[in-house]
Amino acid sequence: MIIPIKPSDQFQAPLTDAVVQIIGKDSNAFVILGYVRRCILSSNHPELADDFMREATAGDYNHLLITCMRYVTIK
Repeated sequence: MIIPIKPSDQFQAPLTDAVVQIIGKDSNAFVILGYVRRCILSSNHPELADDFMREATAGDYNHLLITCMRYVTIK
C-alpha cells in the first residue's frame, strides 16, 4: 500500500514511534532503507515495515528521505 504524500501531510506525526538517527551516518540509500526498516520492525507498528519498503523504493533519493520522515522520527 503506497500512501500518497500531500502538502497537508508535511507536519503530521510519524506513523510509528521509532526514532532513527540517520544524520551523520552512511547516506547510501540501501543502508538507510535497511536501518529504517529494522527500526520500524522494533516499533509499535512492525506491520508497516513492508509498506515502508514499497513506498520508499517507489521514487528517487529525496522520495526515500521524505518517506522515512513519514514513518519514523529522524534525529
